[in-house]
Amino acid sequence: MSVQITGWYVVYTKPRHEKKVAGFLSALDIVNFLPTARMLRVWKDRKKYIDSPLFPSYLFIYLEDLETYYKVLSLEAVLYYVRTGKEVVKVKEDVIHSIRLVTQQVSDMDIEVSDDYFQPGKQLMIKDGILCGLICEVVEIKGQQKILVRVNMLQKNILVAVSSEYLDSISA
Repeated sequence: MSVQITGWYVVYTKPRHEKKVAGFLSALDIVNFLPTARMLRVWKDRKKYIDSPLFPSYLFIYLEDLETYYKVLSLEAVLYYVRTGKEVVKVKEDVIHSIRLVTQQVSDMDIEVSDDYFQPGKQLMIKDGILCGLICEVVEIKGQQKILVRVNMLQKNILVAVSSEYLDSISA
């Protein structure tokens, strides 16, 4: 663990324990973020909307000191911190901000999570609507423009459909 610990990190939890871990962390006053989307689940006898994690088994944690790092690891349902090699991966604040903005402001039915690799898209600014002022990466998929939020350490991407009338080029 590096000397400069303060920041956002990702932990991997036991399957379907994300909400339980988030509750434990909140009870310990540890800042955490579990991005969810409202999805329709269909069973034989009923349909129900549930809040489902965007990244199953992953939870974002804000660490302030080494003691918090070990407190999080001591929770039964937390398996490990996400690493690259031997180094624990630190998540950039702007990635957390983008995920929060998209999950809070966009209709859950428009959010899509993908494992696919996307070529770098155009940097555009949203000029109208609930995400007005957001500078984002826009890619074209099957003839439709979508906002792309890359979460590289999880090798996942969040895609949100956006109409081209809401997009504007960034003035230099």
